[in-house]
Amino acid sequence: MTLAESGRALVGFLLLVVAHFTLRPLLGGPVLVDFLTIAVLFSAVRVRPGAAAAIGFAVGVSLDSLSPGSFGTAALAYTCVAFLASRLNAAFFTDNISLTGAFVLAGKWAVDAVTLLLAGGLADTQSLMQLLVWSPLSAVLTAVVALFLLAVARPWFAVTVAPNRR
Repeated sequence: MTLAESGRALVGFLLLVVAHFTLRPLLGGPVLVDFLTIAVLFSAVRVRPGAAAAIGFAVGVSLDSLSPGSFGTAALAYTCVAFLASRLNAAFFTDNISLTGAFVLAGKWAVDAVTLLLAGGLADTQSLMQLLVWSPLSAVLTAVVALFLLAVARPWFAVTVAPNRR
């Protein structure tokens, strides 16, 4: 990546982080867009797996600092998802819009599932409802927003990967 591409990627990442903490609380409701997951996934596909895991860990720890009752769950979830996203990038992440949508949808649902299972498991029906209903709906909405962002601001979020990146 050139310096200009890296700068655009960093600006896109920071804008998504700002959107997560400013726009998301205004939306309300049980189905929310997760701008942090979009930011982590879009940055993870640009870097090597170790750097992607570090990005996921940093985002997860910063998110965990806001909820000390389940400290570490988001860090583990974002680390695993970012690492796997970077590893799967070479095989699956292309300019195909449907693959990108499925990629974001699966990443968002995986973050929610790992966080929920590590935080308290499926002890009650509310947790099960969260995992099977609200989390998939949130993942679909997050994927739709990610695809919209790719359509509107492609230079900031588009991925150009060398063929032998490992």
